[in-house]
Amino acid sequence: MNFQARLAVSCLKTGGVISNPTDTIQGLTCLPKFESSMAKILQLKRRSSSKGLILLASDVRYFIDYVKDASLLGNITMDSQPTTYLLKANKQASKLLTGGFDTIALRLTNNQLITNLCVATNNALVSSSANITNKRSATSILDLKKFFSNKLDFIIPPKTYNTQASKIINLQTGEKIR
Repeated sequence: MNFQARLAVSCLKTGGVISNPTDTIQGLTCLPKFESSMAKILQLKRRSSSKGLILLASDVRYFIDYVKDASLLGNITMDSQPTTYLLKANKQASKLLTGGFDTIALRLTNNQLITNLCVATNNALVSSSANITNKRSATSILDLKKFFSNKLDFIIPPKTYNTQASKIINLQTGEKIR
């Protein structure tokens, strides 16, 4: 793991909010055990808490503590297009993650940075696009500074241009939402 990733892990473990490239776009990331960090992401994005956030991980085992029926996690796959799956959340899942719904959004990725962060923190990562709600996503450090001033605790700069958003599928019903 490189120096930037080690600094990001240190920041995450102490409740920080970072910006980092994901498998789709530049994201805002924190650990789900820190309610104040999730609230900070929503505040930075000017996003309603009723929208919820995504959990991103490199292995389905990191999702076990957040879902009602862990046996369904075996149905989550990595596709050629990143896919976010909705599953029933358990009662311990934060309302900031679920947006008050009974489902939670989960995306599995083989992105090396995300893998390193998940392994080092032994957790899934809260993830949301690095943008102000209804605006374009950040593609540079300059964008991040313009959008969020100096309110991020750490930044791993974008490496590539943003790709399309992930598909969203309700795993229980099979409904394709996006």
